[in-house]
Amino acid sequence: MNFARTSVVPEKKLTRDRARIVSSLICWMGALGAVFTFVLPASAVDRAAAIREAVVYLTPNSDAAKLATAERGREFVVIETTHNWLHVEAILGPARVEAAIIDDEEGGEKTVTGWIQDKGVVHSSTPDGDKILYGEAADSEDQASRRHGRRGSAQDAMRLYRRVYDYFPTSPLAGQALYRAADIRWQIEKEDVQSRPSAKEKESYLRVGMDEEWMKLVEKKFPGTKWADLAAFHRIDNKLCGDWQGSSKCPDKEADIYEKYATERPTSPAAAEALYNAAWRRSALIEIYKTEEQSKKMEESKNRAAALSQRIISQYPQQTDWVTRAQRLIFAIQQNVPTYGNTVD
Repeated sequence: MNFARTSVVPEKKLTRDRARIVSSLICWMGALGAVFTFVLPASAVDRAAAIREAVVYLTPNSDAAKLATAERGREFVVIETTHNWLHVEAILGPARVEAAIIDDEEGGEKTVTGWIQDKGVVHSSTPDGDKILYGEAADSEDQASRRHGRRGSAQDAMRLYRRVYDYFPTSPLAGQALYRAADIRWQIEKEDVQSRPSAKEKESYLRVGMDEEWMKLVEKKFPGTKWADLAAFHRIDNKLCGDWQGSSKCPDKEADIYEKYATERPTSPAAAEALYNAAWRRSALIEIYKTEEQSKKMEESKNRAAALSQRIISQYPQQTDWVTRAQRLIFAIQQNVPTYGNTVD
């Protein structure tokens, strides 16, 4: 899948912009000489997003000059409505680039004021708006998983999922939507991070990591849920070494991190995977300690790897893939089959 990050306008920014929006409205009224049917008071901010691409026009006419095209999930601040048109401030990012990472707080945001057709636009007051946005996000995510899916659909999915949380924070879908938005953002950033030379650095602090802001927001807003557990599991990525360089320090530290996660979050959907990650690293240490001529630690790693594998089988019998992989790992350890390196008897 190709996934990316979205633009989100903080409430404080919206508040600061109200005066500018009203001023802009006055200028437009003077320039166009138009009579408008409805104007929102400065104290109210109508936020909306479209489930389809929306062309922003200079005037409320499809023959007017086109100012921009807003992708699915881009946010609009609605200034006023008239007939079947919305006068909006469209909050956009840079021109779409495959796998682009867009962050308002890093200066990527741009805004365009103009008119869009009131078609396929979901407001924070739209009945079942959370389900509509979520449904479009899921469809976009499915497009992203296809070989010839719609270009930019992963970014669309991420923005749409984020809008579900932004506009409908009390919805039963809000937690999952925020997590899925964060997950898509994480995946695209991870792909970018791993493509850099710093990805091979041994210590995690020597390379650029993924932005944890959205994952931390999931944990903060939805504590005790599986979405929070999964967000915490993702954040382990930033603590891992880039390249072990044949040293025991990295796999030993990483095994501890994964085991600690599984112990503290035993009901997490990722608990069995975390235990397997710990067990595999302990099995890898068998070969590494052999090269370091530390026979005592080698035997200790062998026992710990087997014990962790057995925990998966005992605690998570329903997790078929991790159970069978754990059984395979135990067999390899018992048969003295190396699980790390290029050792051949």
